[in-house]
Amino acid sequence: MEALTDKDIDGAALAGKRVAIIGYGNQGRAQALNLRDSGIDVVVGLREGSGSADRATADAIPVTEFSEAAAQADLVMMLVPDEVMAAVYLRIEPCIRPGAAIGFSHGLAIRFQFIVPRPDLDVIMVAPKGPGTALRSLFTQGKGMVALFAVERDCSGNAEPMALAYGQALGCGRAGLLRSSFAEECEADLFNEQAVVWGAVPEILIAGFDTLIDAGISEEVAYMECVGELKLLAELIEARGIAGMREAISNTAELGALVGGRRVIDSANRARMREIMTEIREGTFADLLREEEASAYPRLRESRARSRELRVEKARSALLP
Repeated sequence: MEALTDKDIDGAALAGKRVAIIGYGNQGRAQALNLRDSGIDVVVGLREGSGSADRATADAIPVTEFSEAAAQADLVMMLVPDEVMAAVYLRIEPCIRPGAAIGFSHGLAIRFQFIVPRPDLDVIMVAPKGPGTALRSLFTQGKGMVALFAVERDCSGNAEPMALAYGQALGCGRAGLLRSSFAEECEADLFNEQAVVWGAVPEILIAGFDTLIDAGISEEVAYMECVGELKLLAELIEARGIAGMREAISNTAELGALVGGRRVIDSANRARMREIMTEIREGTFADLLREEEASAYPRLRESRARSRELRVEKARSALLP
């Protein structure tokens, strides 16, 4: 897969155009600030009474109500949470200029038809592959974050150049923009969240900590072994890859990983991963997300409360007050 960088991109597609950032959360704030610092005319759209308005004003970013921001823009970037995006879009759709573009940083709303954009609108995606705080931090250091880009609909003939110019303005052209699709980005991202980094890894940490505690190991030692070393692992893999990481650790650690890792992650785990992927593609999770928002997030509220009571969290608080 070819990575397009600044030398491959003509930023003229955004020259003289205004971008409306709808939402000012983790991605919204970072993208608005990076666009502004790249010389792009940007306005933030928020609901009336939003607590984020003061922050945007303090950041010296123009801010107005959702619909007014959309009416002013050539490109409307939808950066509110996935589960509320449809309601926000229905409010702003009548105000979006004919022939404008609507953009996303995650493919879910289009892949699972939370939103069906008006037929005259270009539909693009630029998805930085990391949190907004890191996107902003890398930008201010003169670096960039890899992003995926995609075009779902090109009415104007200018959709792809605009997507690439937008990615360049975020600083992602410094690291590389990879061509993808809304479906690919969405499905891979949801799978990672559920089955790998954000889903499985924390559960492994919790299970490992509990196993050591139940075996009589002190909480402090169990925490350092099962949780504290995760950052070192991530840094080694980022710097050297998985093979390089294994070569960098001791023979004891490498042999232990060899005999233990595949006992924990075995064929049954891989089969469950395939089940998760199937459910994602069938829309099971998208339906669950809609239901969760409609019922005021009962699962998430219960999970957050339960997580705060975990033994591993109490050990962390004792070690890192």
